[in-house]
Amino acid sequence: MQLADLKWSDVDRLPRTTPVVIPIAALEQHGRHMPVFTDSMLLGEVIRRVADELRERVLFTPLMWLGNSEHHLDFPGTMSAAPRVYLDLLRDMAENFLHHGFTRIVLVNGHGGNIVPAQQALFELRQKHRDRADLLLLSTTYWTLGAQPQKLDASLVQNRMGHACEWETSMMLRIAPQLVGDLSQVQAADFGNSFEPGHRAWITKERTETGHIGAPRTATAEKGETLFRIFTADVLQLLGRVLAWDGKTWNA
Repeated sequence: MQLADLKWSDVDRLPRTTPVVIPIAALEQHGRHMPVFTDSMLLGEVIRRVADELRERVLFTPLMWLGNSEHHLDFPGTMSAAPRVYLDLLRDMAENFLHHGFTRIVLVNGHGGNIVPAQQALFELRQKHRDRADLLLLSTTYWTLGAQPQKLDASLVQNRMGHACEWETSMMLRIAPQLVGDLSQVQAADFGNSFEPGHRAWITKERTETGHIGAPRTATAEKGETLFRIFTADVLQLLGRVLAWDGKTWNA
């Protein structure tokens, strides 16, 4: 179900255990070969495929295209909500549905910079409603749900998500090839290893002059379809667990 298509009275008739999915993404630079709306377009396609499968079982809000993209602000065209502003926005969007009685809220994310704010927003919301035993507040990012695409398609060069990389470029070639620039001269930008397994704070321009990280020249539309199928299946599996949750136990 698409929230944007419903009347308030339609929403009011839904069981309050109906999972509510809030897709969150970004509008930010994606190198010289990809549009700034890449994250939102790719997550939008994953959510479209998921929603087609779940039909009347899950409520999907419109995609929130503004994300936490401060680390990309050196590149023109990037739009960002400051971290605390963004965190509060996510928390308030989720709390809107708690106010209306819904108990299962899932943030499905499509941008790396949103991962920490999404987790923190729901953590804070859970503390606020610590007297409730019936709440499931969950955040996830579609490429972090356990799939290993390179094991299903040996032609994939990368083994993890980058930025405007082989994976994202392949997915964009699948849904909007006219928006992808000439890849013939795009050189790979190494992920690097800066103090791993520690997590170093970074801004994009210190890692890449062009704005991309990964190997976009190896992208193909066929790889993109494989990735979409894998990531869609992962999200569907997670939402299946949300639907099956008994409403009280920790394990699911």
